[in-house]
Amino acid sequence: MSDLKAPSPIHLLRSHTSSISALFVSYDNERIYSGDASGHAVLTSTRTLRATASWKAHEDGILGIEEWGTGIITHGRDNKLHVWNRPEEPSVSTGIGSSATLPGLSGPSLRYSMDVNALKLLSILASVDIYYWVYILTRRLSNCQHIQSNALIALPNLVESSEADVWLLPSCQRLHTGIGKRTKTSIFSGDGRSGENPTGIIMSLHVFETASTSSEPSQATPELRMLIAYENGNVTLRRYANSEKLFSVEGKGWEVIWDVRLHQEAIMAMQVSSDNKLALTVSADHLIGRYDLTASTPDGCIAHRTKHPGNACVAIRDDGRVCAIGGWDGKTRLYSTKSFKPLGTLKYHKDGCQALSFATTVDANLGSEQEDDDDDDDDDKLKRCRWLVSGAKDKRVAIWELISFERS
Repeated sequence: MSDLKAPSPIHLLRSHTSSISALFVSYDNERIYSGDASGHAVLTSTRTLRATASWKAHEDGILGIEEWGTGIITHGRDNKLHVWNRPEEPSVSTGIGSSATLPGLSGPSLRYSMDVNALKLLSILASVDIYYWVYILTRRLSNCQHIQSNALIALPNLVESSEADVWLLPSCQRLHTGIGKRTKTSIFSGDGRSGENPTGIIMSLHVFETASTSSEPSQATPELRMLIAYENGNVTLRRYANSEKLFSVEGKGWEVIWDVRLHQEAIMAMQVSSDNKLALTVSADHLIGRYDLTASTPDGCIAHRTKHPGNACVAIRDDGRVCAIGGWDGKTRLYSTKSFKPLGTLKYHKDGCQALSFATTVDANLGSEQEDDDDDDDDDKLKRCRWLVSGAKDKRVAIWELISFERS
């Protein structure tokens, strides 16, 4: 792709009146969710490229938005997390119309809400014109029979923003509290954080499950892990060692697997691959942090140098081979996650690119038994499998159709 002319967006969505702060493409590639700095959320059909729902989700900027089953989860700077009922799909129109939000578009109904911690992020960054956000990351507990239909979500602690909590949805029950609790530094510390937690506040979280390293395969049980990115550039991988207890307090039972600092600046964004084996971080510097989540030591954590400082967001394609980095200059740069060879640069946004989301590369519905227009429909689905969606301060969402990047 680097030898070809940079492509232009295949479509632009102009459904927002404030800068874009969150994006998500549904796993079936049928819907695009977008949230902005004023708290508005929009649901757009990928078939018609029309907005099908628009609503005021939060009283302040949206930090994250994600589809979960038949619901939609939104996390806002107003210290609220909402779960909405996903609206029914409208009848598919044959034409592709304007993407602008139409007056009178209804929003989804609210299923339930919970109070979360976003206050300290606001108080610290009130004078900074850069968007920090904590991604909403939910993972199904597929191996726990009694909570199969539920999900875990990791959020900053309600009191201390340098510690994390794990909640269970939809019960809104807190299972683990104070994860990452650390000893305060001495008042004589020379790191500029005298008497404070040396890591600063949490910038991004990811909770996931992995098979335990038991010598007996029959005794292997899922192990809960958490990856935490901090304000001082540190990234820490922890495991919950006491699997017999469902609850923990003050971080007890959460052991550190490794702790590493690849960035000298606050981590702006972190993304974990769909198989939970790889994580990437970006910051104000020119580095991309790459972390091996399968390793028991930080030896697999490497900083890759680029020529482009100032990055605000990162996304990894579901096959783990390609990543996208959104810069303060509005450009989106594509890299191989294995070699970090540049794959091309996408140029449209005039100001900071703040949100990115890849479509799912393999559509499970491809080739399904349908009698009418199978070939045309499958061709359209294949094109959507190659989509990358970007959002920026210019209030626009750009849709890009990428090449496969496969070697000849």
